[in-house]
Amino acid sequence: MARVELYVSVDVEADGPIPGPYSMLSFGMAVCGTFDGAEFTGHDPSERTFYAELKPISDGFDPRALDVSGLDRERLAREGRDPAEAMRDASAWVKSVAGRALPVLVAYPLAYDWMWLYWYWMRFTSHSPFGHSRHLDIKSLYAAKAGAMVAQSTKRQMPAALLAARPHTHNALDDALEQAELFQNLFRWDG
Repeated sequence: MARVELYVSVDVEADGPIPGPYSMLSFGMAVCGTFDGAEFTGHDPSERTFYAELKPISDGFDPRALDVSGLDRERLAREGRDPAEAMRDASAWVKSVAGRALPVLVAYPLAYDWMWLYWYWMRFTSHSPFGHSRHLDIKSLYAAKAGAMVAQSTKRQMPAALLAARPHTHNALDDALEQAELFQNLFRWDG
C-alpha cells in the first residue's frame, strides 16, 4: 500500500538567478494538504509553517533581485541565520510535520524554488527531506489539467476561482501560503 503524501508549498527569495555565486536570502514553507491516492485533504496552510532568513553566502548580488524581495543584505549579514543551521532546522521541520507521510514539495514555478532549496540542502546538509525528485510544479499541473500550453499557464491566465485570496507579497512565507491555496484549488479542480 502506498504511503500518504504530504504536500508542502515553498517559496524562495534570493539575490540573484542561481545558487553559489548568489545567495538564498529567505524561504518559507507551509503544509497545504495530503493525498492518499484517492482523496485529497486540504489543510489550513497558516497552521504549520516554517520561515528563515539567511546570511548571504557570497558577495555577488543583483540589485533588481533585492528590489523584488525588499530584503536588506547588510541586515541579513549581521542577523540572518547560518545557512547550515537553517537547512538542518528546515529538514527537521519537514520530518516532523510529515510524520509517516511522504513529503512532496510544491511550488510555482518549481524550477526556481527547487533549484535553490535542493542546492542549499545538498551543500549544507548533504540531504534533502524531499529526496531528489519528490516535487510538483503547480504551473505544470495547471497546464495538464487545463489542456493549456505551459507558456499560457500563468496565474493571469488561470480562472479566477483557482487563484488564492491571499496576496503575492514577495515575502517567502506569504507567497508559500498563497501558493498553498492555489495548489489546493487546482488539485480539486476538474479542468
